[in-house]
Amino acid sequence: MVVGGSLKEKPITPDLLMTPSDQGDVDLDVDFAADRGNWTGKLDFLLSCIGYCVGLGNVWRFPYRAYTNGGGAFLVPYFLMLAICGIPLFFLELSLGQFSSLGPLAVWKISPLFKGAGAAMLLIVGLVAIYYNMIIAYVLFYLFASLTSTLPWEHCGNWWNTGRCLEHRGAKEGNGALPLNLTSTVSPSEEYWSRYVLHIQGSQGIGSPGEIRWNLCLCLLLAWVIVFLCILKGVKSSGKVVYFTATFPYLILLMLLVRGVTLPGAWKGIQFYLTPQFHHLLSSKVWIEAALQIFYSLGVGFGGLLTFASYNTFHQNIYRDTFIVTLGNAITSILAGFAIFSVLGYMSQELGVPVDQVAKAGPGLAFVVYPQAMTMLPLSPFWSFLFFFMLLTLGLDSQFAFLETIVTAVTDEFPYYLRPKKAVFSGLICVAMYLMGLILTTDGGMYWLVLLDDYSASFGLMVVVITTCLAVTRVYGIQRFCRDIHMMLGFKPGLYFRACWLFLSPATLLALLVYSIVKYQPSEYGSYRFPAWAELLGILMGLLSCLMIPAGMLVAVLREEGSFWERLQQASRPAMDWGPSLEENRTGMYVATLAGSQSPKPLMVHMRKYGGITSFENTAIEVDREIAEEEESMM
Repeated sequence: MVVGGSLKEKPITPDLLMTPSDQGDVDLDVDFAADRGNWTGKLDFLLSCIGYCVGLGNVWRFPYRAYTNGGGAFLVPYFLMLAICGIPLFFLELSLGQFSSLGPLAVWKISPLFKGAGAAMLLIVGLVAIYYNMIIAYVLFYLFASLTSTLPWEHCGNWWNTGRCLEHRGAKEGNGALPLNLTSTVSPSEEYWSRYVLHIQGSQGIGSPGEIRWNLCLCLLLAWVIVFLCILKGVKSSGKVVYFTATFPYLILLMLLVRGVTLPGAWKGIQFYLTPQFHHLLSSKVWIEAALQIFYSLGVGFGGLLTFASYNTFHQNIYRDTFIVTLGNAITSILAGFAIFSVLGYMSQELGVPVDQVAKAGPGLAFVVYPQAMTMLPLSPFWSFLFFFMLLTLGLDSQFAFLETIVTAVTDEFPYYLRPKKAVFSGLICVAMYLMGLILTTDGGMYWLVLLDDYSASFGLMVVVITTCLAVTRVYGIQRFCRDIHMMLGFKPGLYFRACWLFLSPATLLALLVYSIVKYQPSEYGSYRFPAWAELLGILMGLLSCLMIPAGMLVAVLREEGSFWERLQQASRPAMDWGPSLEENRTGMYVATLAGSQSPKPLMVHMRKYGGITSFENTAIEVDREIAEEEESMM
């Protein structure tokens, strides 16, 4: 046959070596995984991971934790915990997703006994997605409020202000030697947040949330519409949106950093932020705080990393991507600390009070302290708009991941019904979560948000990650898992990763879990203490995700046949079709395990497709040889 002026001979393949994709006039690229979709480029995946990990917590949680736990000395346990927990668990989750091309539920073909861990992931990420989008709604509220010549939280005298309101700006005398006693007064930004945005005075507590705030309700609706439009076509659409949402925050952060360090008093704040206090390292609390910060900031255990990696090509270099994302996330947190504390230092000098009296953790930093600092700057609406636009882009990336995780997990379980209607299914999920989130738009919605924040992803998430780690390394087997990675990347993980997966990471997480239980403190919001029934509801919320693991084990065992021990062994083994989603990537024990497979050696598919043996085929041959040697030694 002549093609393009050259003679090309079509090879004749014996029927025995033909795969279903070879039979008939069908392209090799049309397969089960192709229906699922893939990233349109390698950068899509990398930017999505960066956007997912670099979120609101980098701005309002890390700087305060560093400042309260030894300043610069906090970086010692922070990077140590990054090495022990962050990087290994990050790589483990990416490897699971990429090797199988499956979401958080279907990936448990690796060991069906632990499928409940996947269901627990979905419950956790669903609860987090509901309240996380409410925070994005608050950000949108402030973003629109910044589109004015004078920020509405700059002055007292509005209908929502009380007699305690005091404009602290420029309140110091002369050269600032006489600090004011501000304990009995409230700043305009604080009253704007609590009395106007939240309208919390309209609620008697979590049991009587009051009326829906329609302005917040509309902002929440807008937030869900934005999220839906961005995930409408799965990773093909969200993978393009992140080119903006994952990179633009860095530009704004850089602008805020430059503006912050040039303000008078900025170095006072930075000194407060980074002055090393090494005696703090003798406290176990500092090490726990560092581990918690790493654990939550990288988003391990939520299923987002696993989902994103499942859309990669089989040989994507996730080893390199792991270090880029984890170290980039840590550096971003440190830079955000400089940007935040330089402005807080300026604010401290303007008010004539110590930095620790203006520094806060959590949403209070984003919606009270920093907006108040913006009012002290020239062109305050401009800087306020930039700050909240940065928070919006930071938050949306993480929300994309949460929704994509839920949609992918369910569609992978019911591919023939849901994949053709993925857009409709995504829309239904968004509508359902919007309706469930309406309680957060009421006068007492903040109480419910705090409850969800405290319990939805606390000890339950740690149990899920510990279970995942032990199931992969102990039940499935560390040697087998390393061999899978060898097949995928061309090399086996070194001693560092194996030691962390087997011992260091699970032991550290177990210590975190015990610490969180021993040091349990009831939820509170300001001076409000939650009633006992609300605490119980929160604890049950966390326990429900934990209980899904034994419930999943029970279901898996009941599905098998034989004695209890035989059922348990069968449920622990990988499913028959576990392995790479494409037959051409299967070798060794994974050969001919896909439904309808007829090929004893997918390597032949490689040779027909690529015209020869590549480095990855050499790896496949090497893995085959290792398996054959192991089988001989066992006989």
